[in-house]
Amino acid sequence: MSSSLNSSNLPVFCIVFFISWILIHRWAQRNRKGPKTWPLIGAAIEQFKNYDRMHDWIANYLSESKTISVPMPFTTYTYTADPANVEHILKNNFKNYPKGELYRSYMEVLLGDGIFNADGELWRKQRKTASFEFASKNLRELSTVVFREYALNLSTILCQASCRDHQGVDIQDLFMRMTLDSICKLGFGVEIGTLSPHLPDNSFAQAFDNANMIVTLRFIDPLWRLKRFLCVGSEAILMQNIKIVDEFTYNVIRTRKAEIMRARENGFSDEIQHDILSRFIELGVADHESDFSTEKSLRDVVLNFVIAGRDTTATTLSWFIYIIVTQPQVAEKLYTELKAFEEIRAEEENINLASYTLEDMDSFKSRLSQFSRLLNYDSITRLHYLHACITETLRLYPAVPQDPKGILEDDVLPDGTKVRAGGMVTYTPYSMGRMEYNWGNDASKFCPERWLKDDFVFQNNVSPFKFTAFQAGPRMCLGKDSSYLQMKMTLAILCRFFHFKLVPCHPPVQYKMMTILSMANGLHVLVSARGP
Repeated sequence: MSSSLNSSNLPVFCIVFFISWILIHRWAQRNRKGPKTWPLIGAAIEQFKNYDRMHDWIANYLSESKTISVPMPFTTYTYTADPANVEHILKNNFKNYPKGELYRSYMEVLLGDGIFNADGELWRKQRKTASFEFASKNLRELSTVVFREYALNLSTILCQASCRDHQGVDIQDLFMRMTLDSICKLGFGVEIGTLSPHLPDNSFAQAFDNANMIVTLRFIDPLWRLKRFLCVGSEAILMQNIKIVDEFTYNVIRTRKAEIMRARENGFSDEIQHDILSRFIELGVADHESDFSTEKSLRDVVLNFVIAGRDTTATTLSWFIYIIVTQPQVAEKLYTELKAFEEIRAEEENINLASYTLEDMDSFKSRLSQFSRLLNYDSITRLHYLHACITETLRLYPAVPQDPKGILEDDVLPDGTKVRAGGMVTYTPYSMGRMEYNWGNDASKFCPERWLKDDFVFQNNVSPFKFTAFQAGPRMCLGKDSSYLQMKMTLAILCRFFHFKLVPCHPPVQYKMMTILSMANGLHVLVSARGP
């Protein structure tokens, strides 16, 4: 009888014990900063619930505490918006915060062993090789020519759009095409023509974006490995997209290899265009034991530079246009600066600016082309307000909104936060740009003037560990100057010669969750030409 009673009470005891355990766990968190957690699953429920707005969800907690911990089923994420912590992670204790095996496992299918996913000696070799190219005078001169060419190609499409009443264009898609064409031309020596006037299908770009979103989902999906093993759900879709991405990438590599081989066979080695891909190909040819002797290693190089040269720049350009659409006073100040620049440069070059009318599209295009020739690496440094607007866009809408790092050994961050080996720590440029404790009471306001001195000259005296759009420390972005060059040349033409308005009934402009801060629904705008 006693045994039977004890057996019947066991389920009740277990239920009471489990409920008590949960209540004690929740009570212990009553003064805890950051999201509340549950036993075993941590903050997974709240994080899943807020996944589509995760950057703002994190920013909300970081506005209350500069650093928060978010436990998950198999690891703990630590998020910080404290510049002192960021400097510790990116510089002072750099060796303790690599990309790490956990991050690599999430991103390997897309980025492989490329520069953004590599650590240690492999990362150093890639960075050293790429740095030679970015430092070359030839690249700077070629960049000016290529960026001008593709900005004019984009302008031609916008001219056509301006002649069509009430028919919008997705400017984010156009920017993505423009930057993909330019990185393939500059980085890989290949012309792919996605910004041609008829806007051909861009299956690579769509597949690349889809793959990017799915690997980002892995960070909070505890079942992704099981899905991959069974080849079901999002992981099955990922494999389909990777197949398309690889097909495009290997074609680029084989095309470039064939061009180099033909040039050598015909005795024209000196005429081979030195681009990033060519440098890595030559390393592999010179040493068959090198890390870049296989097509797979070159594939990783290409895809990492695609995300660097295409996605980040196009995303920033898109948010910039969104800002001037919603803040027309900024657009007018830009127009005033560009008009003055045009007149001064024309006088310096002894050029008579062609007259044009909006009724005569040929004269409009002629003047636009004439203006583009006034833009070069040196002259655009005078566009201080434009530079300030781009920088302010990057502060509020950084192309890389989060940057996670692995943790090799237990450590204590400068603000006293303890982090454990095997976890991940993430500094959050998106949150950092919105924190009043970093930027003052107007942190959430778009204010280019914060970057200008009294004489209206651009000045960046902000620590790179506070303005983290280009990273900082040993991993600081190699393409920063190149990115600014393309954005300034493109926007100078667009803001001088075009008006933009959102199409009627445009869906809410919001980001989609991926490694880059792209817009979820694109940016559909009506385009009209500006008069003289």
